[in-house]
Parts: sequence; C-alpha cells; structure tokens
Amino acid sequence: MTKSDANKLMPVLFIGHGSPMNAIEDNEFTDEWKKIAKKIPKPKLILCISAHWLKDSTAVLSTANPKTIHDFYGFPEELYQIAYPAKGSIEYAKVVKKLVKSVDVKLDDTWGLDHGTWSVLVKMYPDANIPVIQLSINPSLPLETHIKIGKELSLFRSQGVLILGSGNIVHNLGMMRMNGEPFPWAIEFDEFVRKSLDENNISNLLTYKKHHYGKYAVPTNDHYIPLLYVVGASKDEPPKFFCTKIFYSSLSMTCVAYGL
Repeated sequence: MTKSDANKLMPVLFIGHGSPMNAIEDNEFTDEWKKIAKKIPKPKLILCISAHWLKDSTAVLSTANPKTIHDFYGFPEELYQIAYPAKGSIEYAKVVKKLVKSVDVKLDDTWGLDHGTWSVLVKMYPDANIPVIQLSINPSLPLETHIKIGKELSLFRSQGVLILGSGNIVHNLGMMRMNGEPFPWAIEFDEFVRKSLDENNISNLLTYKKHHYGKYAVPTNDHYIPLLYVVGASKDEPPKFFCTKIFYSSLSMTCVAYGL
C-alpha cells in the first residue's frame, strides 16, 4: 500500500474499554480516547464490534434508532441514566450483510448499543451525531474467521466508516484487585500481544492459548475477539498503541490504532 492510498482510509481502532465507570469519569484513559477522536476524520458511520454482544450467529444491528443498553449491575444510578441517542443505519446494516462472505450475517433489530460501544463513544463523540451499528460476536467460530470477517469489512475504510473493536486484551474479572499492582502475568501477556501485533504475527494471536499465561489473561475470549476484527481490517499498517496500562491488577486497557 502506498502512503497516498493509506491516507484515503479511515483508521481502525481497538479500544480497551474497561469498566463502565469510564463513561462518567474523566481519567487518563478517557482523555486518550478523546484525543484519538480528534486525530481522525469525522466518520460517516461507526461500526462497532463489542465484547458484550455475543450470539450463536453473526448479526448486524439493523434499526434506525438503537436503544441504549445498560448491561451491567451494581453501579451508581448516574450510569444507568446515560442515554447515547445516536442514530442507526438499516442501509449500512444491509451493506454489511452483503460484504461479509465468510459467514451468513443476519439482520437484527432487537439489540441496541451496549456499554462496550456507548461507554467509549460517549467520550469520543459526546454529541452522538454519527450513526452507529454493531456487529455481534459468535464465539463458536474459529478465530481465523473473525479475522476474515474483519478483512471483508475493511472495504468500509475507504468509505469513511470507522471500524471499532471494543474489548480488553487481558480480561480476568475473577482476579481483579481494586487497588492492587498489576500481576506480572498480565503485564507479560499484554506485552506478548503487543509484540505479536508489531510483528504482524497472526499465528501468535490465533494460538494465544499456548502462551503460558493465556489461561489467566483470557479465561474467556469474548473481550479478546474484537481485536481480531481490527487486525483483519488493517492494511499492512504499523500498529500504534496507547493506554498501555494494566488496571485493577488483571485488566489491560491497551488500545491499538491502525492507519494513524
């Protein structure tokens, strides 16, 4: 890819979204999300692959007015009052269905914008004036298929669409310590994934379970899979990392951008 070609493409992002509390807090992570939003052209549409929409099929949100889903419990009431009233796009949902050839994509009007999406976008684009659609994750698919779907969706990048994966590279809620230092295994696994991304070592990313800390860092792969869509949508561009910090001892906030 030439530099001039790359300049025509919308960047693609993976955001380590962490706690829903980021939606109502101003901190080092949300500050970086805001900065990234200012560095890229305003998208015509945002396509989000969130760790929090899991189905036994691949589906795309197809509704003109997606609801805000508060898919968590035990948090301050202020968080449940947040609405992110971005429009959806039935038209773009149908385009997603046509673009993706690896699997059959179903149109779905029953979901909405879950916190993997809106807790990030409320900081990046607080005016909610950009249409947003979501793509579900089918965790039973081979990991290679998620990358293939990302490649198929990459055509959107030349059309001003921001592809955004939202999850966490290291995500072990069972071992969280609210005020603890990062676990050494969490640091090592996060660095392993970043090095693999730097080297475009797809094999490492797909066989992460072989890493001696893989079972601790990724006890379930729902938060890891969104990264694979982003890798698939990249175009031989070097990754740029930000928010590279382990929070709550066992939660990686690492974010990755391609095309910046």
